[in-house]
Amino acid sequence: MEPNWLANLLSALIPLVIGAIWYNPKVFGNAWMKASGMTEEQIRSGNMLVIFGLTYILGLFASLTLGFLVIHQSHLYSVVMNEPGFGEEGSAVMVYVSDFMSKYGDNFRTFKHGAFHGLLTGITFALPIIGIVGLFERRGWKYILIHAGYWIITLTLMGGLLCGWQ
Repeated sequence: MEPNWLANLLSALIPLVIGAIWYNPKVFGNAWMKASGMTEEQIRSGNMLVIFGLTYILGLFASLTLGFLVIHQSHLYSVVMNEPGFGEEGSAVMVYVSDFMSKYGDNFRTFKHGAFHGLLTGITFALPIIGIVGLFERRGWKYILIHAGYWIITLTLMGGLLCGWQ
């Protein structure tokens, strides 16, 4: 199952857009700066072109991975890809895949379903990673929750876009 490249390219923008809102001083920016020990001077010293460019590339990596988590049909291909005849038109395995996709290819392909799985990914994957790093860095819960909240919302929206865009 080929990724929807346009959906992936657009969903990779979501971390930038949500980050611009979430880390704005009027939202959680000041609390984040205090919790992380950052200063205005440190923030201004970064090369924003590099930071935004790498954020987009890393967002694309996240988008490609998240697509496999929110679109259940992609798992069919990973289950049968080593079967004889996979990829050969008319083979038994490809007839099975084609029949399965014609019957079930649109099941659970909604924004709501993808958002739900994005939310679960944020809570059960991003939060633990951020929490573990934060604990070892001796950061407080405010730091952990600010970053986890950002990723929970970001992955929810990315998952919804990826799953709902057919």
